[in-house]
Amino acid sequence: MIDPSTDQPTGPRLLPLVTPQPVKPSTERVALGRRARWLAGASVSYNVVEAIVAISAGAVSGSVALVGFGLDSVVEVASGLIILWQFRHPLPETRERRALRLIALSFFGLAAYVAVESVRSLASGSEPDSSSVGIGLAIASLVVMPLLSTAQRRTGRALGSNAVVADGTQTLLCTYLSAVLLVGLVLNATVGWFWADPIAGLIIAIVALREGIQAWQGKGCCAPAGTGSAKCKDGCC
Repeated sequence: MIDPSTDQPTGPRLLPLVTPQPVKPSTERVALGRRARWLAGASVSYNVVEAIVAISAGAVSGSVALVGFGLDSVVEVASGLIILWQFRHPLPETRERRALRLIALSFFGLAAYVAVESVRSLASGSEPDSSSVGIGLAIASLVVMPLLSTAQRRTGRALGSNAVVADGTQTLLCTYLSAVLLVGLVLNATVGWFWADPIAGLIIAIVALREGIQAWQGKGCCAPAGTGSAKCKDGCC
């Protein structure tokens, strides 16, 4: 129909079709993603060396806890590689859930192996030799890992990435395990308490299982800082 006052067609107007454009990450998120990759690379590099030293020293001394600590380093290498894989994608959020599941599975594998070996060592009554190399490695990790973990978890919270937070938590777990390992190795070397070594291994297995469950459930920071609900109490929102 034509409006006689304007000689223009009446009725609903059709709007031109607009092709949606992909949302580009902000400059800050790009920088945070770059930092997450750098920290993951640093974690991988350190843990490769740590794994080689710990597993070798553990095999020589017969220490279940030391071998378990080395295997935890292997898990941390895998976790760091998962983060590097995730952030090679333009939209790393699309790989978030898969990355968390892969990290959780690596925790479960570590927990199962170390638990079985610790129980076997307790049942057989095998006495590991003292390991000065293992003691030195545990002390070094107690110095390095807290710094790296703090940087990883801060970056993950700023990104709102559960996977990056889980990777940082795994690094923090290494700090706790370093303390447990150090106590077990020192007790075995000084007072001959051979059972302290497999007990330390069992503690490592229990903590790894707990962290694996939390990673599988996706617990951690749910959104970038400042965007969460006012009721959020996990320290991330």
